[in-house]
Amino acid sequence: MKVMVTGGAGYIGSVCVEELIKAGHEVEVIDSLAEGFREALVSQAKLHVGCLSNRDWVFDKMLSIQPQAVIHFAALAKVGESMAMPEKYFANNVSAGLNLVDACVASKVKKIVFSSTCATYGIPDYVPLNEEHPQSPINPYGESKLIFEKILRWYQEIHGLQYVAFRYFNAAGAAENRGQSHREMSHLIPSVLQVVLGQKDHCDILGTDYPTPDGTCIRDYIHIKDLAEAHIKAIESDATGFYNLGTGKGYSVREVIQACEKITGKPIKCQEKPRRDGDPQELVADPSKAQNTFGWKAHQSSLDEIIASAWKWHSENPQGYLASSEPTQT
Repeated sequence: MKVMVTGGAGYIGSVCVEELIKAGHEVEVIDSLAEGFREALVSQAKLHVGCLSNRDWVFDKMLSIQPQAVIHFAALAKVGESMAMPEKYFANNVSAGLNLVDACVASKVKKIVFSSTCATYGIPDYVPLNEEHPQSPINPYGESKLIFEKILRWYQEIHGLQYVAFRYFNAAGAAENRGQSHREMSHLIPSVLQVVLGQKDHCDILGTDYPTPDGTCIRDYIHIKDLAEAHIKAIESDATGFYNLGTGKGYSVREVIQACEKITGKPIKCQEKPRRDGDPQELVADPSKAQNTFGWKAHQSSLDEIIASAWKWHSENPQGYLASSEPTQT
């Protein structure tokens, strides 16, 4: 199958591209390289550098390539930044995404798989969260993803564009040759590992007064290779709709830091700081719908496995990817 992957040079996208090619699919990638890296892509994937905000360019690429399926990773994904610059998130995650789905309809794409988020749920009424839990985001990042979920539902009903929206919980870990390399590390595990590598003096614990056993946020961490497997199953299946991707087990910030100390054998200096705006106290998935529909299950997402894979990547690639050239639209 010919598959177009947006954001395919990014953290999760690059791993998914590699797994798609291993599964025998033909893959082309759209990425602005604002967050992604050429070096993250396997050589078999063709890269088109450009932005989804350029509607004419997106239509030109989609009409000329004629993919059968699209996997849409390209998005902004920092909760704190979205609270400071909501307009940036709605422009990128909604308006630019709308250009993509319109181009999908015009080029007769059969199916789109969308990387949504558990942030669409907001403050949980109960955990673990299933797909029927009310959606009431408490930050513009989650709101932007929820709006796009609604767009996909209407486009399937009106235009026949089939969709799967995966509500990720916390993507983490690394593949054998690919890992996290954001220009600004904001996720907990890589941020902690930067302290071990001497790249940061300390890691921040954002909030110690949550109503959780140790006062810090609890999250459900899932390995990126498990995420990639779910996307491949989705494009190869006739199923549509919304699905959680997680493990069903949560860990607190302090538990993650302690696990990093155990895996690396190094003490980690931390500073306690106030809560970050827009952070729910606990987010843990009920992944049974995805398991029952796709036969998918997280196989390598124990916390120790995730941290060990991330530590191997960051210790072997302390600077991540080094961009070989400036982004150029192609």
